Formats: sequence, C-alpha cells, structure tokens
Amino acid sequence: MLELLSPAAMGRADRLAMEAGSPGIELMERAGRAVADAVAFRLSLGRRVLVACGPGNNGGDGFVAARVLKERGYLVDLVLLGDLSGLKGDAALAARRWTGPTLPPDRATLARALDRAHIVVDALYGAGLSRDLDGLPAAIVEAINASGLPVVAVDLPSGIDGLTGQVRGVAIAAEASVTFFRKKPGHLLLPGRAHCGATVVADIGIPAFVLADIDIDTFANGPALWGAAIRPPQLQDHKYARGHAVVVSGGLTGTGAARMAACAALRAGAGLVTVASPPDALVVNAAHLTAVMVRRVDGTDGLLGLIADWRLNALLIGPAAGVGEATAEKVLGALRLESAAQDRADAARTEGSRGLVLDADALTSFAADPDALFAAIQASGSRVMMTPHEGEFARLFPDLAPARTPASKPERARAAARRSGAVVVLKGADTVIAGPDGRIVINDNAPPDLATAGSGDVLAGIAVGLLARGLSAFDAACASVWMHGEAGRLAGHGLIAEDLAPMLPRVLADLYARSRRAAAAAADADDDVEASGAD
Repeated sequence: MLELLSPAAMGRADRLAMEAGSPGIELMERAGRAVADAVAFRLSLGRRVLVACGPGNNGGDGFVAARVLKERGYLVDLVLLGDLSGLKGDAALAARRWTGPTLPPDRATLARALDRAHIVVDALYGAGLSRDLDGLPAAIVEAINASGLPVVAVDLPSGIDGLTGQVRGVAIAAEASVTFFRKKPGHLLLPGRAHCGATVVADIGIPAFVLADIDIDTFANGPALWGAAIRPPQLQDHKYARGHAVVVSGGLTGTGAARMAACAALRAGAGLVTVASPPDALVVNAAHLTAVMVRRVDGTDGLLGLIADWRLNALLIGPAAGVGEATAEKVLGALRLESAAQDRADAARTEGSRGLVLDADALTSFAADPDALFAAIQASGSRVMMTPHEGEFARLFPDLAPARTPASKPERARAAARRSGAVVVLKGADTVIAGPDGRIVINDNAPPDLATAGSGDVLAGIAVGLLARGLSAFDAACASVWMHGEAGRLAGHGLIAEDLAPMLPRVLADLYARSRRAAAAAADADDDVEASGAD
C-alpha cells in the first residue's frame, strides 16, 4: 500500500469502485465505521463525543460515525457547518440516518459542546480542500484546537492540503487520522504529517484493481519498492563482485566527513571502499581507517587516474571536499570520463555506467553555473544522484526555492530532476526522492534525532555503497534514505553520526529476511500453480 493518491486520484478510485458495483453509501458507511472504531479505541463507553461535520462527503462520513457511536453507547453531539438541506447525494442519505439532534455551529453552541466533550471527530473538510479556511470554518478549527481535546480526523485534518501537506489558513491538530484505501501525499509531507498524528488506512471495500486505471507516480518509501534490488549475499560472492566505491576526502581539516561516508558505504554492502585522499590528509586518513583503503590522489588528474579503473564503479564527491573550482573540476572530470567511455563504448565497463553521488560541497561549487553541471550529467550516461538539503537546493535551482515558487516539495524536486538529469534527494524530515522520469517517493521513517552533524555524510555513504552494489540511481536513492532512517531509529535518542553505520548490519539483516520470505512465498505460489495444472 505504498501508492500515494492525490485528492483527484482518490476521487477517481471512488468512482471506479462504484462503477464496479460498490454503492457510494456503502463506502461511506464503512468509512464512518472505521472512524467510530478509532474513537472507540481511545474512549471508554458512556463518554461524550463531539462530531463536527462539514457540507460534503467528509461530513457524510461524520454523520455515519456519529450514528454508529451513539448505537454503541456513547453520548454524541453533532455540529453541522451549513444546512441539512444543502447536503447532497450520499452525505444527505447519511444525514437522514442520523437520529440525534443537529446543532448549529455558532460560537456559543460550539463552546458548550467542546466544554462537555471528551474527544472530537473532525469531519469538516477532507483532502480535497481547495482554498484557505477563513471566517466561521477557521473559527471552528481554532476553537477545537484551543480546547486541548484529542481529535480524530476523517481522511485528513481540516485545513491540510491533501496534495501538498500545506496548511490552508488554519488546520486541525489531530491525535489520529483515519484515511481510506490509500494515503495522500499530505499525510507524509510537512507540515501536514505533524497535524495528522497517527494515520490509519482503513479498508472500505475499494478493490485494488482500480489502481490499474489511475496514473500513479507518487509513492511512500519502503522496501516493497526497491527491496528486490538488494540481493542477499550468495555463497559464490566475492568482494569484487559487490562493487568498489570511492569517496573523495577533503583536506587535512576536513577528513572526518569522508571517513564516515566511506565506513557507511562498506557497511551498506560495497565489497571494497577506498578514500581518495589529498597528500596533506593522507596520514590522518590512514591512521583512522582499517577496512577502508586509502589512496593518495593529487588533484583532478590524480582522481581521474584512480577511477580510470572501471572496477571502481561508484564515486562520492562532496562531504567536506571544499567549495570551489577544484571540487567542481573533479566532478566535471569524472563526468567527462564517463561521457568519453560511453562515446567509445568502452568494453572495460562490463558492469555498465559508474554511479556518482554529488553531495554538499560538490553541489555548492556549482552555485555560479549550475547549467554546466546539468549538461555534464546529461552527457555522461552515469547513474547520478544529488543529495541537497534545502539550502544547497536553492543554490542550484534558485527559481525552485520555496520563497520563489508556490509549487510543493515533490513538484520542486521533480522539476529539478528533469532539469538536471539526476535523481534528486531533497532532504528533510519529509525527504523527497525525484527521478528524471517524473517518479516521486516520499520518505517518512526518519526520526528527528537524525538532525545532527554528519548525518547527511552517512546518508551519502550508504547511497554510494548501494550504487557500488549495482543498484540504479533511483533504487539506491530510495533505499539509502530508508536505511538511513532505520539506522537512526535503531540508534535512538542522543545518537551522533558515527552511531549510524554500526546499525546498518541490523537493517540489512531485516531486508535480507524480507527478501528470503518473498522468495519462499513466490516459490510456494509457483508450486501451487504447477500442482493446479497437474490436476
């Protein structure tokens, strides 16, 4: 269930389900019962629930929830924004089935209802909200928030844009949200995710086959997307078969970032990892590294001489590499090497193109001329990934910075990927991965503890390690972001960046176990098919 549906796509899923034989009122009944279940999970019988209903189908879900809760023995107050006569279709039918009073939403009535309630059901507006809340709707939202009562939101908290996750004027701060069939992008993107609380996806009877008739290009991140690309170790494996990653080190005072990235690359499963060290940092790098190798590399020519060996199939440039012409030339040199090999169909590149991760200083070094970087990427034929935070992103794509465009984070990342030709990992608590082909993946497993110095260097190291293993740039980007989040969760509170790489064996063990279970299930399914054919 990793597909993320825009409000428009969810509306199409509803229509397709009804065309397939599920009446709309039945879908609404199941939705309302799922909301009632979420309330019952949090509140003992006999206590009072305030259900705030809006004028659309979200309000219809609220009427069903109110009726079911009342039937179960809860005390229920229902406030309707608008008139009963204004309800249409299934929402009107759900309202007719409600046997209790319908209260007006004036401030005095709402204040009394909130004063005696123990929990609130927010059924005012769902994911399809298309304007900022103001006037009476905004006052209702503000009053509910000010009450301090726990809130269960229907679909999405009122005031949250289902597509972008942005607050439209004001928004409910919910303890839990109950959505239906699939999540929306707004459930994962900030600030929407912070308003949703715990999100439950309820099965209301929409068949999964409707997804085949919906164009879906946005997904939640998880192993189901890319797990098959991370092959468990095989008996016949050797270190050279698992790839050789190179991490470019900065000068004497900037070596730690490269070492953390290199160790993460090795922990992520690369067979070999080499730190390409400038002469002045050679001793300090060698003194700190054991399983990771160190090679002296003097400038761009030295780096190109090292990576002329195509067995070194993944390269990371950026962590503490230094901002300026020297770093930019290393990046362009590596990309030109790839482009030249592609032009002559270099037979030595038996495993395909080299993977390249550009992070931190490698990105900022092109702030004055990002088009030169993008042209080199597009000509190279490489598996290229860029991993900017918002500040670095704004230096490369100033017109796509939040202050310059109303576009959502996914749309900004998608535009950047198409322009650059690289997979773009736009980092943050709601990291967005965008491919040049338009695919979007939103990550939501990263704990806030990852906001610590060096964390991004470790992420870049995991990514280059996965590229060395042969993953595509898009799969490596999605997998590295998720693995980074899982490592942070396992490391726990108080983590520092050095704590992350030692968690990766546990993350990989879980991924390999998933892979083996999936393979066993597939084998069982094949056996069942063969047995059926024999019968």
